[in-house]
Amino acid sequence: MDDFIAALTKVNGCCEQVADIGAAAAYIARHSDGPLLLPPQPSLLRIGLREELVRAGLPVIDNDWRAQAPTADSGITGANFAIAATGSIVLDSTQEAVRLASTLPERHFVLLDPAKILPEATDGIPIVRRIHQETPQTYLAYITGPSRTADIERVLTIGVHGPAELHILLLPGLSDDPMES
Repeated sequence: MDDFIAALTKVNGCCEQVADIGAAAAYIARHSDGPLLLPPQPSLLRIGLREELVRAGLPVIDNDWRAQAPTADSGITGANFAIAATGSIVLDSTQEAVRLASTLPERHFVLLDPAKILPEATDGIPIVRRIHQETPQTYLAYITGPSRTADIERVLTIGVHGPAELHILLLPGLSDDPMES
């Protein structure tokens, strides 16, 4: 886990260990400035994240994605697994709601069980194969830090093609199943 946090920090991502869903919602409340996109992912539904966010006073967008996504300040997703060597998360982004939540808003919050952190990218190959065997039309996103580009006069710019901030919340016991995000 320390290697993951160090690698994520090097690419300007933020990482916070949280004890429970209430602490995760409190962190999100401190770092978000508006409506939150919350796609219907199994692990997030099971833990009652929506209810906890509402209790924290946060406006949650959980339907009518295309119409409401442009107003969102933040998106929240789970992750299938993470790679310690690069500080990356791997996310099944087949659902349009997940793609919108992870790419359109200014901030992307990811809830991740530390048990899903793999040492190297090659350790994820069996998981990726299994995902594509079970659902061949799956889109997988590898996300490493905030969105960045240097294609304009070779000047590094953050947040042009996606979120300017990436926050990984490590929540033990969330889900150690890499088939579930």
